[in-house]
Amino acid sequence: MFFRKYGDIITGIFYAALGAATIYLAKQLPKSRVMKIGPDFMPMVIGVIILVLALMLLFSAIKNFKANAAKVEAMPADTSDYKRVLASLVLVVIYVNILAPVGFILSTLAYLFLQIVVLAPNDRRSAKHIISYAVIDVVFVFAVFFLFRYGFKIVLPAGMFTL
Repeated sequence: MFFRKYGDIITGIFYAALGAATIYLAKQLPKSRVMKIGPDFMPMVIGVIILVLALMLLFSAIKNFKANAAKVEAMPADTSDYKRVLASLVLVVIYVNILAPVGFILSTLAYLFLQIVVLAPNDRRSAKHIISYAVIDVVFVFAVFFLFRYGFKIVLPAGMFTL
């Protein structure tokens, strides 16, 4: 209940601090002697964007706090599905750790299929739906692989197998 009531304010403060820290740390980067735009340019732009958006969220949340607080009090109990969130987090951690040794194709095929199944509504987990998820998974993974490999000329981790 606390986060539902004060969530936007807390999030705004967190991201404002993150944006300010990004700007501060970007200024610590060395300036380029060759060009006007150095390695500090992009982090500075990103920091400013984060800071501006966070301040907009914070001011909006403070301005509308009383109206939103009444709405939050009237809302039904929390219906969040923490098991799916935790399962997604575990899948991402496993995926990141097996991507290089196993390779993009196999690890992404497994990760994406399992992630789709985890996030699918309970009434869409029949054999027919699972088959359609597998087809979507295979088509998407190979489309991305060939787009990066031959379109962008970027080699994705091959792992155990090479194409």
